[in-house]
Amino acid sequence: MNTCTRYALAAAARGWPVFPLAIGDKAPPEGFTDWEQRATRDPRRIRAWWRRAPFNVGIATGPANLLVIDLDIPKPGQHPPAEWDLPGIRSGADVFALLCRRAGIPAEFDTFRVQTRRGGTHLYFTAPPYIRLPSTNGSLGWLIDTRAWGGYVVAPGSTVTLPDGTGTYTVLHRAAPAPLPPSLFKLLQPAPIPPKSPVHVPIPDSRHSAYLRAALERELAHLAAAQPGQRNRTLFGVSAALGELIAGGALPQQQVQERLEQAGVALGLTLAEAARTVASGFRHGARRPRRLSTSRTLTSGRAA
Repeated sequence: MNTCTRYALAAAARGWPVFPLAIGDKAPPEGFTDWEQRATRDPRRIRAWWRRAPFNVGIATGPANLLVIDLDIPKPGQHPPAEWDLPGIRSGADVFALLCRRAGIPAEFDTFRVQTRRGGTHLYFTAPPYIRLPSTNGSLGWLIDTRAWGGYVVAPGSTVTLPDGTGTYTVLHRAAPAPLPPSLFKLLQPAPIPPKSPVHVPIPDSRHSAYLRAALERELAHLAAAQPGQRNRTLFGVSAALGELIAGGALPQQQVQERLEQAGVALGLTLAEAARTVASGFRHGARRPRRLSTSRTLTSGRAA
């Protein structure tokens, strides 16, 4: 059993769904899409994936109920922006320590920690169960990213080779992830998005107009009724069903896409997550263009 297989199984044993990353890289292999949905804790599937090749390991942070804070170090010649050009600020860890001091909490946490390939640090926290925190890029502070829903981290044991060097992700502290401190949660909680009027989907007058309106409303109602834990899957199924009609020329793609993304956000998904799922569903539906001369009916939310 190779090293990455062991680390993939160890992550899964902690309850963290994993998926393969390209050998020596931080991205999924070519053609491996929908990684957040395909990530798994199933040891049989993990062994089958890693028998094919010594892939690196990705952890899908959202499904793992994790929020990982990525504290990076500057690249050669990189300097802090004016906001963070302060004495003692030389890295993401320094910025994080300052944020913690401002929030009145210690910067040292008894939590799972990983050293990244360039010498930065991943701090693993358990995410609050009542909100889907999105991933962020730099909004918390200079050289600080976070990975939650819509994101992933490179797992320990993975070795990455990029133009700026080669390095292995190594466990620094094996403690269980600590709960995300409330003060940090407040900094990461997304601002509420003002509600928007539903996007209008124009349907030309024809002998099929009534059917198309009913089909669209039926799919939207099916999506609105999705239960927690099934919302992303339901959005994919609805997108695939409507994608058949789009591919057949019966519905306009742009407005349907915007309406479904809007509905996904209303269910609690991030816009980026909803957009990826809708696009994936459309691609699936396009394999079976639905022309209204056929008698086949829509199969709401059950596309495979």
